[in-house]
Amino acid sequence: MTTATPVINNTLFSVNVTAKSQEQSLYQSSGAIVAAIVVGVIIIFTVVLLILKTYNRRMRVKRELEPKPTKPALPPALGQNSSSLCQPPAVTFIPVDIHMQTR
Repeated sequence: MTTATPVINNTLFSVNVTAKSQEQSLYQSSGAIVAAIVVGVIIIFTVVLLILKTYNRRMRVKRELEPKPTKPALPPALGQNSSSLCQPPAVTFIPVDIHMQTR
């Protein structure tokens, strides 16, 4: 009363194990790819951060080493010098009351 059913189950079991091992390897490889991407992004952010810190340090040193401008001299009074004509005259604007009634 021996049947061939155990042989068929054995081949189905080996196919099932092969499918699971392929599925596991796909999950493992996709996990490795995601981990590699995350590590790459972290490395890129670190490099950008270091570049920005170096640039900021250089610019700060450059600003500190530049000679500071002295206070500008007071502009000459009107009528004393002809160079004062180059400056536009100050205009004072007096707004008109819109609600004013005319008689």
